[in-house]
Amino acid sequence: MSAMPSARPRIPARIPVLAAATVAASVLLPGMSPGAQAATAGEQALKVAAAKQGSPYQYGATGPNRFDCSGLTLYSFKRIGKQLPRTAADQYNATRHLSAGSRQVGDLVFFHSGSNVYHVGIYAGNNRIWHAPKPGRTVGLEKIWTGSVWYGRVR
Repeated sequence: MSAMPSARPRIPARIPVLAAATVAASVLLPGMSPGAQAATAGEQALKVAAAKQGSPYQYGATGPNRFDCSGLTLYSFKRIGKQLPRTAADQYNATRHLSAGSRQVGDLVFFHSGSNVYHVGIYAGNNRIWHAPKPGRTVGLEKIWTGSVWYGRVR
């Protein structure tokens, strides 16, 4: 039997111990590089939502195992101590509205038809959102599929 390769990163012996620990921590904890700023509330909520990947959609569900779109955003922000109303439209009304150019990872993305907000997700960067899409689908990361969106930041 051959030995299984180690999952740990290989660090050359000539690197000081502190530097080696920093490299290992950045591999094991992405985003925790030296000088990294504390995560915003939106970034924290995004991590909560991403951890629910694969959870089934269910209309009216607010977690912890099944979600509709606004139920996922409600659950994700509630887990980090922020309050949101129940529906996507009410969540839009409760956020600070932003332009697309001002959006940041962790902001909410509201899909609308005219003045009717019908869907919400959490912005993940690169024009993608974490969301609970529709019956028969599961929580996942998806590209924003329309230009009919508004952005809001949870206060």
